[in-house]
Amino acid sequence: GLSLVVWAVGGLFSIFGALCYAELGTTITKSGASYAYILEAFGGFVAFVRLWTSLLIIEPTSQAVIAITFANYMVQPIFPTCQQPYLAARLLAAACICILTFTNCAYVKWGTRVQDIFTYAKVLALIVVIITGVVKLGMGKTQNFENSFAGSSFNAGDIALALYSALFSYSGWDTLNFVTEEIKNPTRNLPMAIGISMPIVTVIYILTNVAYYTVLDFHEILSSDAVAVTFADQVFGIFNWTIMVAVALSCFGGLNASILAASRLFFVGSREGHLPDALSMIHIERYTPVPALLFNGLMSCVYLCVEDIFQLINYYSFSYWLFVGLSIAGQLYLRWKQPHRPRPLKLSIFFPIVFCLCTIFLVAVPLYSDTINSLIGVGIALSGVPFYLLGVHLPEHKRPKFLRTLLANFTRYTQLICYCVLTEMDIADDQNVQETKSH
Repeated sequence: GLSLVVWAVGGLFSIFGALCYAELGTTITKSGASYAYILEAFGGFVAFVRLWTSLLIIEPTSQAVIAITFANYMVQPIFPTCQQPYLAARLLAAACICILTFTNCAYVKWGTRVQDIFTYAKVLALIVVIITGVVKLGMGKTQNFENSFAGSSFNAGDIALALYSALFSYSGWDTLNFVTEEIKNPTRNLPMAIGISMPIVTVIYILTNVAYYTVLDFHEILSSDAVAVTFADQVFGIFNWTIMVAVALSCFGGLNASILAASRLFFVGSREGHLPDALSMIHIERYTPVPALLFNGLMSCVYLCVEDIFQLINYYSFSYWLFVGLSIAGQLYLRWKQPHRPRPLKLSIFFPIVFCLCTIFLVAVPLYSDTINSLIGVGIALSGVPFYLLGVHLPEHKRPKFLRTLLANFTRYTQLICYCVLTEMDIADDQNVQETKSH
């Protein structure tokens, strides 16, 4: 009972965040999501810390975990009665990252088509699960919903931890904001995509959990490492492998979206001068950020070498929600500092205020309940300060000569190998932004 409430609250919270990002995405029509919004509102230093945290931990570790999950579900049916080989799963995960990196390097449309196909596969699998649950409910299997709140913990810390799991499942609602500049008519299509997709996703996830609770009892769910597989074992019999494949396909599509978003984040960061120029180059013919994609893929493959990667994920939880909250706080700040700035979509002030208050809760709880990992996350974020002072704040002519030579050679050889050129900001758009700031 309480878990379904947590799923509903997580969905509502994600809808609020997505709507706030829809306003930010139509007001600041730059790719990069929270990085671009923090840069606009709070300046380069805070934005660089956000970028550094993503570069070092958030993006590569999350992609490595998704790839490992994909590999585990693909390898598991091959070794049903014994422990699957560790190296086989890691090599398959690396192959998955490399294939998707190549796909996104080849053509922008290839990446989006892969995303479309695997999203349809994921939704189809979830619909099959939901229909199965509805059929079981229609057959009178309702005993698992009797006294549904019995044994639930109403401790604030436990509820917060459960909410983290739900929010992780809903994560991705900001992915579209990473590619704002590549969306046709973003002032119309971005809010429409968010407004249609988020309620649908929330309903599907809640109904999927209702189906799980219909078939599985409380103890079976708690003892299962993969609830979908346990559900399939009881319902689909010899066809239980279909759910494993569906979960793998879902991970494949999620990894593709993450690679697409991360490469655009590094691309925008380089364009703003916070990363080497080489990462802001695009292919001459294919118009894809090949260097940024290759760099992101390399970092993700490096993290595949870490055996206990889940511990690393805990480090960035604090920083992730801090920067998401800062993005929405920036929305409120820009409302105050630039009241006359054109906003194609303008929400009620109620939405960003509620989201900021909820984010404070999400930041404060891990700082109290998991202090060490939270402080490690903060330490990783602040480790970028020397690099900011040396590589961004310090004028180029004052930087060490060996550093300038190294970056120049890196840019030159990247340009030759990847057949890429530097991009330029739209002068008209840049002038409009400056005029808006001057009012």
